Amino acid sequence: MFIAIVGAAVAGVLSALMVSTRGSADPMVQKQALAIAEALLEEVQLQPFTYCDPDDANAATATGTAGCASAIEALGPEAVDVPLTGPAETRAGTVRPFDNVNDFNTFSMGPGITDLSGSAIGGLDGYSATVGIAGLSLGCISATESLFITVTVTHSQLPSGVVVHGYRVRYAPNALP
Repeated sequence: MFIAIVGAAVAGVLSALMVSTRGSADPMVQKQALAIAEALLEEVQLQPFTYCDPDDANAATATGTAGCASAIEALGPEAVDVPLTGPAETRAGTVRPFDNVNDFNTFSMGPGITDLSGSAIGGLDGYSATVGIAGLSLGCISATESLFITVTVTHSQLPSGVVVHGYRVRYAPNALP
């Protein structure tokens, strides 16, 4: 009788341990996805957000698109980098890398996460990431001067993925009184 009771108790404890062990990988995958999303959001937010493409001679001084010498910045990477007429911009570009927040619009990578040089990061081959950027007002700052950034990271073990949001406000050094 004692052996039957202990056997039933041990079976119950082992089944509970098995359920918790099976789900223990989920928090690790979720934390890694969050770390990837936060790192990519930070990478995007650290880029300039100017009226002109940073390759434009007037990028640092323009107070509006009329101040650009030749290259007004728009959403998405430039297909041909004006005014240099070089190759298209890419995140891992060694010749013309992304040089503005806008360039990251519709950017995606995966399966597998890469560093800035385009090299795969070991252990992250099951993750994918996408970036979306849209003009959205932020309080009294108009939608033309503020970008809403959405980074989504997915993995097969995360049914809905991890989503982080951030803002980037245009900086024009000569716009202040």
